[in-house]
Amino acid sequence: MNTVILEIRSLADTLSDAARAMKSGHAEREARIGFATPELLWQVLTAKRWELLKTMCGAGSMPIREAARRVGRDVKAVHGDIVALLDAGILSRAVEGGVVFPFEALKVEFMLEAA
Repeated sequence: MNTVILEIRSLADTLSDAARAMKSGHAEREARIGFATPELLWQVLTAKRWELLKTMCGAGSMPIREAARRVGRDVKAVHGDIVALLDAGILSRAVEGGVVFPFEALKVEFMLEAA
């Protein structure tokens, strides 16, 4: 399954994993997008954007207007959410136009530990 994992990781850890993968020639099977803090993750992954991702998952490419229609929201507001998800690497621009959620699944992974 083509899965993207959103996780809380430092930039140093992410770069270390990338360097190790380049040296070994073996990349992870799952795509990972790291956020430095939980606050940054929740800033990108709002409730409205989560709803948008659920609607787009498995739907293929679609114009922003169609995405807005499916979630019953204003096109301008959905456009802003799509730009934020594109900037985070969660959505991609489709070759044929529109945008696409290029994964079959999304997993959010983080741990809350005692201070």
